Amino acid sequence: MSTHPHSPAVPKERDTRIIDSSGNVFVDLGFDPAEAEVLKLRTEVMIRTAEQLKARGWTQAEAARQLGITQPRVSRLVKGKVEDFSLDMLLTLATRAGLRTELRLTA
Repeated sequence: MSTHPHSPAVPKERDTRIIDSSGNVFVDLGFDPAEAEVLKLRTEVMIRTAEQLKARGWTQAEAARQLGITQPRVSRLVKGKVEDFSLDMLLTLATRAGLRTELRLTA
C-alpha cells in the first residue's frame, strides 16, 4: 500500500492491462495533475543532481560538505527519496552541485 496520502490504493490482484502513458507517471498513477507536475519536477531535479554528484566523483561525505547538508541527507537524495525534499531544496542543492537551473512555463 502506498504511503502517500493522495495516492490511489494498490490493487489486490495484479492488473496486467497496458495503457498509454500521459507522459507523467504520477498522473498515470492517479495523482492530481497539479501535484503530479510538482512530483515530476522534483524527481527530474533529484535525478540530475544525483548524476552530477556522481560525475564529479564526490563521495557522499564530500557531497555533504559541498551541498551544505548531512551525509544521511545525501544518501536519501541519491536513493531517490523524493518525499524527503521540497522542490525549493532540490533546486538549491542542484545549484550547489554546479547545475544551472532554468524554469520555463508554457500554456
